[in-house]
Amino acid sequence: MIDGAYSRCEQCPRACGADRTTGAHGFCGERDTLRLATACLHFGEEPPVTVWGGSGTIFITGCTLRCAFCQNYQISQQGMGSPVSETDFVRLCHDLQSMGAENINIVTGSHHIPLLARYIAAAKLAGLQIPVAWNSSAYEDTGQLEQLCGLVDIWLPDLKTLNPSMSKRLFAAEDYPAVATRAIEWMLMHSRLVLKDVPEPSLHCSGGLCGSAAGSEKHLDKADRGAASREKMLSGVIVRHLFLPGQFEDTALTLDWLKQHVDARGCVSLMSQYTPVPFAEPPGAAAARALALGAIENRLVSATEDADLRDLIAAYDFSYLFYQELNDDTSWLPDFTQTQPFSNSLATPVWCWRHGFLT
Repeated sequence: MIDGAYSRCEQCPRACGADRTTGAHGFCGERDTLRLATACLHFGEEPPVTVWGGSGTIFITGCTLRCAFCQNYQISQQGMGSPVSETDFVRLCHDLQSMGAENINIVTGSHHIPLLARYIAAAKLAGLQIPVAWNSSAYEDTGQLEQLCGLVDIWLPDLKTLNPSMSKRLFAAEDYPAVATRAIEWMLMHSRLVLKDVPEPSLHCSGGLCGSAAGSEKHLDKADRGAASREKMLSGVIVRHLFLPGQFEDTALTLDWLKQHVDARGCVSLMSQYTPVPFAEPPGAAAARALALGAIENRLVSATEDADLRDLIAAYDFSYLFYQELNDDTSWLPDFTQTQPFSNSLATPVWCWRHGFLT
């Protein structure tokens, strides 16, 4: 499937037609070589994803969207990253597994599905046993996603908005709502929700690298299981929606769709950590970004909005929901120019684009 996939690229819904084999860039900004920005044990995902050992996140360079507020803009839009071979990718997966990762979490790989399908298959053939998660914007073609069947266990798609005019301004993709909802329906059809209780770290982690999840999300609908065990997602879908300041009605519409189409089939994660990013870019790019950000209120979420959101999700009574505690700390924003892009409490780096393997 890789042969020809990059010569006239139609890997994402934009179908830009770029010949990525000749050095040309697709809309995603990438050629036919997989590039990574960083890989780490990450403790900021939902509890069934991080569990005890953290999620083995691998951040792919490039993106099929142009989100004006992207916190990962250095790698999604500015191209920070270095090439990796299949051998490197397989080693990285196995290093993360040996360090206690609960899963391999592929972040923003939609523009490299054929190559990643081959690399994931190679990692599994070489002994990768933990689940593989696909962490994406959901701006994906379902025909392309078919290549990941049997390789990806967990799906972590965004549902950013159902408003085409909003997605046109903020993401440069007016068709995002239709494309994303179709992709999420496909994911739900192909991955049954399976959760398993796992014991405390001292009983199943080695090397002293497993610790408490540092993420701020919590599960609202089940009693705390205490320190003895936590739930681990083995397969299934968690649909994420980021509340955009001042856009309460947009979130209400999105939650309504999630209640109708996702509830009881998968999990919902409502995120409230929207944070203005101190972008470092040329004046022209900064002006274009400011124009796009005019579609929302570029600020932290207020306490009043947080209270209203809590009332809203209580009214919907989702079967399985995660919601973040409101926090005005912005120190978690990543900086991918650093070997450690995140705070030490949030992640343990294993590989970075400047230095390669760190272990």
